[in-house]
Amino acid sequence: MRLLLNPLILALGLTQLHAAPLSEADREALIERLDMLKKSATERLDARFQAGVQAYAAAMNSEDDALALYLKCVEKVDFIDQKKKDSDFREWKRKEGDKLSAPSFKLALRHQLYWLSLTCQAASEKADRERLTTIAQGAMDAVFRDIPNLKDQQQILKQPVTGTVFAKAYEITNIKVDKWALSPVDIQVIYEQIVMPPLRNPAGIEKLKEAWTRRMQQEGAVVEYWTGRGATGGRQREQREEGRIGMADNARPPEVDRFLNDTLPVMQWQMEIDLFKAGDQAAAALRMINHIESNLGNSSAKDWSEQFRGLLMAGAPVPAATGQP
Repeated sequence: MRLLLNPLILALGLTQLHAAPLSEADREALIERLDMLKKSATERLDARFQAGVQAYAAAMNSEDDALALYLKCVEKVDFIDQKKKDSDFREWKRKEGDKLSAPSFKLALRHQLYWLSLTCQAASEKADRERLTTIAQGAMDAVFRDIPNLKDQQQILKQPVTGTVFAKAYEITNIKVDKWALSPVDIQVIYEQIVMPPLRNPAGIEKLKEAWTRRMQQEGAVVEYWTGRGATGGRQREQREEGRIGMADNARPPEVDRFLNDTLPVMQWQMEIDLFKAGDQAAAALRMINHIESNLGNSSAKDWSEQFRGLLMAGAPVPAATGQP
């Protein structure tokens, strides 16, 4: 028994086996060592972050560069790290040839890389969130400007960037970021946690309304291009042209009709509530009463009336201005 215990005693740095409290000197020594370990871990993590961000930045220059990094990361994560043969990787590339050569796939990878790079920046303790808010809005807008060319790539763009092969290759899958979306098309999170909060004050009314307008347009684009007939194979382009939101009723697919008739009026109401609470009471109140009157057949009309009455009875106070957004 003594032979078994001695290595344990030495490893723990103890001179006796009976219970005893830590001395103040031991406590300070352990805290100092913990601080050193934390610093070392942070430096290693920062080094991985830096290496990843640099690689992502270089790969964002073009679709071909994005694909090249994707292949490099797949080879590392799915083949080298799994101790598979080079021939297995070559066979995988052969089978995936059509997918890998698709312009829409490479474009989606480029957007994914950009959002991963922003997420790494947002995870930093020194992150400039005001600056990142503006950049995040632009990054999401860019995705939706390209959405006609992204065809069936919604799965890639909806994937959390921390779960991508890019993140796995550089061992940065454990990123934790408060009030941040892990996908460039997570519309609700991006607007509700990043874009809109600093605009909810009298000075931000116009920009808040603009943000709501963009949000509704982008929600509509998701329905138009990525759901129902527009998201399936075959005559994708022809079907999207037939089902565009601006087309006549009989030319639209049912998903678009449901969005226009059900979802959009609800979002418009939410916008007016938001603007009212942010300080635009007089104008928003007039738009709200007109909205209810114009949508009496909507299943939410009764709830809207009760919500509006509650706001009027409560005399919702106008929040103080917080400066120019």
